[in-house]
Amino acid sequence: MTEAREAAGPGGGRLHIPIHLRWGDLDAFNHVNNTAMLKLLEEARVRAFWTPEAGEQAPPTAVLESSIFSGVLTLIARQEIEYLAPVPYQRHPLDVQMWFGKLGGSSIEVCYEIMSPRETAGETGQTLYARATTVVVKVDAGSGRPLRLTSEERAAWEPFLGEPILYAHRR
Repeated sequence: MTEAREAAGPGGGRLHIPIHLRWGDLDAFNHVNNTAMLKLLEEARVRAFWTPEAGEQAPPTAVLESSIFSGVLTLIARQEIEYLAPVPYQRHPLDVQMWFGKLGGSSIEVCYEIMSPRETAGETGQTLYARATTVVVKVDAGSGRPLRLTSEERAAWEPFLGEPILYAHRR
């Protein structure tokens, strides 16, 4: 079950998708491995954008029918992650904050800030562990050709349209 929360973000709203860590997400240095971070972002995307099954809860952005059976695929065109602090194992879920940096013709730019759990923020606030961007393209499963975003998808996602991430360490 997904418990998504909405909050104001840069230029628009943000989704707050709680994602639990698994012990296997850690590496020999006792923090979340860089490849595990990609899986955590994938899990947040699925919970935020794919339509729920009967009896499941989902945020208002969960409007994508994406499976081989639906005829629609969501393919990753690009991903970028900027790691800012090691993510230690913890029992409370990470607060994956998400918004859209851009809605294109057949693509979306999903922006993320991976934060420490809200439950443990205390007086110092949350720790920003990483920022990330994923460009996702909607594709027809049969032909492999891009599919235009629908008016329903745009209506669900536009309230979460904000500024794209500007990476500090880009050359």
